[in-house]
Amino acid sequence: MSAGKFDLVNEDNLLQGCRKQDRKAQKALYEKYASRMFSVCMRYSKSREEAEDLLQEGFVTVFSKIDTFGSSGSLEGWMRRIFVNTALMELRKGNVLRDAVEVNDRARGISSGDDILSGIGGRDIVKMISAMPDGFRIVFNMSVIEGYTHQEIARELGISEGTSRSQLSRARIWLQERLREKRNRR
Repeated sequence: MSAGKFDLVNEDNLLQGCRKQDRKAQKALYEKYASRMFSVCMRYSKSREEAEDLLQEGFVTVFSKIDTFGSSGSLEGWMRRIFVNTALMELRKGNVLRDAVEVNDRARGISSGDDILSGIGGRDIVKMISAMPDGFRIVFNMSVIEGYTHQEIARELGISEGTSRSQLSRARIWLQERLREKRNRR
């Protein structure tokens, strides 16, 4: 297959085209994954504009490092990691967790038996997560959504594992309180 004539539906061919810096292949990869990666960016951003900037930065990184992607694992998973890391680099610049401290406040009276999710839609939950204080939101996303361990979160954010655990605990409490408030307003 000559440059510019890649089967842009087949992922292997799409990767081959991107590795050869074929613009059509890059555009096809962008169009295939942009909405999913934008969702990742939104989880770590305060605004749509910030998420759009992260999306662009992430794709620049993807295209510049596409040769490092091996065939083990999924392309989407590899890209997701790049987008999370791009967001984390931006967050580190702002040092959003500089005032975070390790606090043991797990027992603030939130009962795990409450069915606080009944009647609340996914969009409402996503809005609540995006409204979390930065430190809570970042650690919550990394742990619950991306599957990072507290050790990995601590290393990536330059905080202690205890602070990571505390931020996650406080994020869950914060979210449970908002869910309970929303349920009680109905």
